[in-house]
Amino acid sequence: MKHPVDVHVGKRIRHRRWMVGMTQQQLGEIVGIKFQQIQKYETGMNRVSASRLWDIAAAVDVQISFFFEGLDASEEDIVHAATSADKLKGDLLADKEALELVRSYYAIPEPQRRRLFDLARVLSESAA
Repeated sequence: MKHPVDVHVGKRIRHRRWMVGMTQQQLGEIVGIKFQQIQKYETGMNRVSASRLWDIAAAVDVQISFFFEGLDASEEDIVHAATSADKLKGDLLADKEALELVRSYYAIPEPQRRRLFDLARVLSESAA
């Protein structure tokens, strides 16, 4: 059975890899493993060792703590959240369109990005 922390870390790896526009193959080559192993990490099927997580963090240019953001809850809360997330049909980190939108959003210069964010918020509020 997958441990919820491994699933969370795997999702964060996938999220960051997508944000920097890197394929599983490219990440695997940088850290010296096959892309299939990256797939297993990203699904939480295999646990990432500390040294491998260090290499992955360097490859995608983040601090190791990035992979654990959002795990400030108790283990019971983490297990419940992971179970609930598995039941959701729309996992944003698994949605390629959503990740492409986020990547494009962060490519916009800060002042314009802030205005776009404000516009999106107003539009979503008026649609509700």
